[in-house]
Amino acid sequence: MTHPVAGGDLDAAHRPGLPLTGERTVPDLVIENYWFRRHEAVYLALAADCRDATVLEAGVGEGYGAALLAGVARHVVGLELDAPTAAHVARRYGPTGGGAVAVARADLQALPLTDASADVIVTLQVIEHLGDQAGFLRECARVLRPGGRLHCSTPNRLTFSPGNALDDRPLNPFHTYELAASDLVALVADAGLEVTAMRGLHHGAALRARDARHDGSIIEAQVALALSGADWPAALAEDVAAVTTDEFDLRSDDVDASLDLVLSAVRPG
Repeated sequence: MTHPVAGGDLDAAHRPGLPLTGERTVPDLVIENYWFRRHEAVYLALAADCRDATVLEAGVGEGYGAALLAGVARHVVGLELDAPTAAHVARRYGPTGGGAVAVARADLQALPLTDASADVIVTLQVIEHLGDQAGFLRECARVLRPGGRLHCSTPNRLTFSPGNALDDRPLNPFHTYELAASDLVALVADAGLEVTAMRGLHHGAALRARDARHDGSIIEAQVALALSGADWPAALAEDVAAVTTDEFDLRSDDVDASLDLVLSAVRPG
């Protein structure tokens, strides 16, 4: 999902291994910390279901999530189409870098795995980038073993792009189609998977307090700076740097008001 690249160079002393594009989240940077923790909170919530499993992460991104899951899984494979990104993940999180993530380049709409070969597929903040979302989910169903689980997160269209319909072209240039909960449930069910949970990620009490300090939204405060190119005020930089994963709530009530959707499903059998 889109996040701001700040005008103020808060992280000049710590450049990421991958460039900040305004879309891919990277760890260990002050200006990325809100978005990183928001994504990390979901990985942490899913980790228990990956214990001792063969896990496929479809759309591995910078790789920090796959590395987190590799700490509990039996085996983790990360798929990534972009060559520089895949090379970065291999260097930082693969065996040559002392990690346990196997990386392969692949088009996610044609997964390079055999039928019924994965226990768990994790695909976070990815489906909104794909042209053939239905085809991707059918591929996930094919690759999952009977009883295997899919975990899919995506920005909630109702709060990410309020007023937009499913067929509207997203304002975010990185996205193809943005989904509401009902849209995602329908796509997953049509792929032959049984939805077991639909949860939404919300700001918890500490983040709501941070929102109040920045005219009601720490997100909008960051986006406004990205659009203007202005330097970050010290108070915003301090609040963003201090965000932790436990400041987010993942719950099944009030999903339509959530920031991100997190769907879980199982392949029957």
